[in-house]
Amino acid sequence: MPYTKKFLAELYWMMKRIRLCEESLIEPISNGEIRCPVHLYSGEEAVATGVCAALEKNDYVFGNHRSHGHYLAKGGSMDAMIAEIYGKKTGCSKGRGGSMHLIDPEKGVMGVAPIVAGTISLAAGAALASQIRKDKRVTVTFFGDGATGEGGLYEMLSFAGLKKLPVIFVCENNLYSTHLPVSEIRVDSKISEIAKPFQIETYTADGNNVIEVYELAKKAVEKCRNNEGPVFLEFLTFRLRGHVGPNDTIQGTKTDIRPKAQIDSWKKNDPILRFKKHLLDNDILSADEIFQIDSLCEKEVENANIFSAKSSMPNKNELSKYVFKE
Repeated sequence: MPYTKKFLAELYWMMKRIRLCEESLIEPISNGEIRCPVHLYSGEEAVATGVCAALEKNDYVFGNHRSHGHYLAKGGSMDAMIAEIYGKKTGCSKGRGGSMHLIDPEKGVMGVAPIVAGTISLAAGAALASQIRKDKRVTVTFFGDGATGEGGLYEMLSFAGLKKLPVIFVCENNLYSTHLPVSEIRVDSKISEIAKPFQIETYTADGNNVIEVYELAKKAVEKCRNNEGPVFLEFLTFRLRGHVGPNDTIQGTKTDIRPKAQIDSWKKNDPILRFKKHLLDNDILSADEIFQIDSLCEKEVENANIFSAKSSMPNKNELSKYVFKE
């Protein structure tokens, strides 16, 4: 399927800005400047980028503990996200939520939360509301492979299948639930199979191929838009950083229990490097154009961190403010 140069350049730009934004947090996490837990999205950028590229501004997304990429890909402000991670009052949650409580309703980011599978029911509710209003909105719920151990997911698969809701279940299967490989927590590692008993159309695809992600997401969006949903998408991917923070920490040591050969193999399968090679090999973008995009991303990330540094902390006397919408 042919795509315009502009569209392909935008896919690369989005993945690159997410990666650079995530990597900019490593040093301040390590030296204690950032105090809240941060689950980095490095390595999984193709999923958020490809899925959100298939959505419209009014569509909804709900996320989980590792949702910086979802927030940015759906149009959330990088300034507001970085400020939130630092706990500043200019953050998207006014400095009260941190890394795992991002929100931007105007861009369709209806909220992310650290409770495993915690926002899946919210997504189903939003999809039900859209169906009742007949507004043609599509809702996406992003979750990891660990959520397949939560009953709430199966309840919502049943409900969504029964009501034919316009919701897309997107499982980012990075092969590990915290520090346990999928093979040690599931009898059957084929996660997409769990939706079939609920008569939900399912697909498994390469989550590090942004074009494959986009094409599958586009098909799912069209089905939901035409009242033929829900759809379950499983994307195979791999986080390049620790479960929480830059490195995995086990019993006080920085130890990654994932086999080195597996990590090295996935590093070679980096979604950004793969797509960059595709763009260059097919003469879609030149090396100079790639450099210009990279430079724009670097500047945006730099400015977002400067914005956060200049922002103030919330006033302690206003602790209970913004709990409810005023």
